[in-house]
Amino acid sequence: MLLERLCQTPGVPGREDAVRDLIRAEVTALVDEVYTDALGNLFAHKKGSGPKVMLAAHMDEVGFIITSIEDNGSLGFKSLGGIDPRVMVAKSVAVGAKGIPGVIGAKPIHLQEPAERKKPIPLDQMYIDIGAKDKDQAKELVKLGDFAVFTTKFAEIGDDCWKGKAFDDRVGCAIMIEALRENYDLDLYAVFTVQEEVGLRGAGVAAYAVNPDVALVVEGTTASDVAGIPPHKHATTVGDGPALTMIDRSAIPSQAVVERLWQVAKQSGIKCQHRRSTAGGTDAGKILLSREGIPTAVAALPCRYIHSPALVVSKSDYQALQSLVVGFLRSIEDEGIPE
Repeated sequence: MLLERLCQTPGVPGREDAVRDLIRAEVTALVDEVYTDALGNLFAHKKGSGPKVMLAAHMDEVGFIITSIEDNGSLGFKSLGGIDPRVMVAKSVAVGAKGIPGVIGAKPIHLQEPAERKKPIPLDQMYIDIGAKDKDQAKELVKLGDFAVFTTKFAEIGDDCWKGKAFDDRVGCAIMIEALRENYDLDLYAVFTVQEEVGLRGAGVAAYAVNPDVALVVEGTTASDVAGIPPHKHATTVGDGPALTMIDRSAIPSQAVVERLWQVAKQSGIKCQHRRSTAGGTDAGKILLSREGIPTAVAALPCRYIHSPALVVSKSDYQALQSLVVGFLRSIEDEGIPE
């Protein structure tokens, strides 16, 4: 399955190579040209005579970078992207391109002082244990600057859900690839961006280069429909369909483009929901500010436990988002750019 292969492929910010290679292999036969820029963004261009449209999804996932190798063989690290330290300890990771197995460790609770037990373990007091007996043995396996990712395996759970890592934003990458399998009377660019998790860095460069008439960011977004959280505080709800962003800390999406998405959803019978939170940000924050301004919106898949070792999403939400993206492109063919 395409989504599973994308999620299982490691790719932290600045180290998206393996994900990019997988996507390039998938899209090359579907488009007229495929190329990469200096930052590592991957452009899949499907040429046409209609309006110029840019789809964007980021390839990178949250993870870690190795910053020290200690005398006892353990590895110091920093996080790449926002990861809550409370979900890190005792989690399995794979280090570097060779996937060296490791475990995130910290001082055992029975050795902690009473005050330490009352607060999360700071990141600088954690380490990655790869089973090395000393620094020399560790350096034979790992070097400074290597990355690490969680190792959660993709799987079906329940009647309508998948669990796994990196749904943010391999779901967007997968949906864009599937959208490229169809033909459109559009000048379509599907851009797989880099370094979103550390500041939306690739998207602005890509949007400047493409200079589209309109852009749609296809994302994974936070879902807070869990025990103890009242419904009115749910940012999104898994199973209620794709989420359309009203506002977040990076962007106020184009109202015309958002309204077109709602129109497409209504006409096609696609269940959708508002993203009812202003927290977080997406590549839209850089795209809409590019050049003279680019009308941009965000359509996202609700993800429980986002930026953690294991996320949960709905299969029906994923299929609905895929239909919404294709429907949006068809609407531009028929009705032009939203105004």
